[in-house]
Amino acid sequence: MSASVLDAVVRRYVGAREIAPEADGVVRAMPVVLRIERELPGRTALLEAAARAALAVCVDPRAQPDGEWHDQVLTWVDGRIRKIARRARGAHWAAAQDLPGITVAVDGAEARALLPGPVDDVPKAVSRLQIGGTDLPVDEPGPPPAGAPVIWLNPTVAMTVGKAAAQVGHASMIDAAVRGLVDVPAYAVRVPGRDRWAALQGDVEAGAAVAVRDAGFTEVDPGTVTCVVTASG
Repeated sequence: MSASVLDAVVRRYVGAREIAPEADGVVRAMPVVLRIERELPGRTALLEAAARAALAVCVDPRAQPDGEWHDQVLTWVDGRIRKIARRARGAHWAAAQDLPGITVAVDGAEARALLPGPVDDVPKAVSRLQIGGTDLPVDEPGPPPAGAPVIWLNPTVAMTVGKAAAQVGHASMIDAAVRGLVDVPAYAVRVPGRDRWAALQGDVEAGAAVAVRDAGFTEVDPGTVTCVVTASG
């Protein structure tokens, strides 16, 4: 993928362990809006929708050179790829559809990744949405589909759905950047057993999988590996 915004992900997240603060001092984030109505969506399906939506913004033609989103997405990716997940339902969810971004639906669950920008200058339709209250019951999705890339969530740390949504969004971007993807795969999200998680750490060290290491701003300690991505289950 020539001159993609994801090239910056390779430079900053694969080439170096330490990520420097934004050069201009402006903290930017991608808002990820999770649709959580009174009838709750499935936790796994919602996380899969969030993972795919975040990447979809980055590979969209509008985010490529000469596209209308390019400068905003590239400036964000070239800093820290922060994401802030918020919940919405009803009219607030409908209002989020009018903002620049991409909505992805998976098994009835929906997430919309919005165009990233400064965290202190978000549209009112976003700022009024709750960041907390994104917990959903743990579900049992079964084995991932054959051939699907899998984002494995760390089974040893507790994360809210909002935190996990941000992490799987990081994971899909890093995976796509490393593999040079131009489309959004149907990522599956799963929580492995502890033995499988330990084996996945070995895959990362061997270069057979990619990992997300959290900066430690919320919920988990700095340097915590929150996700590992494999090409299949």
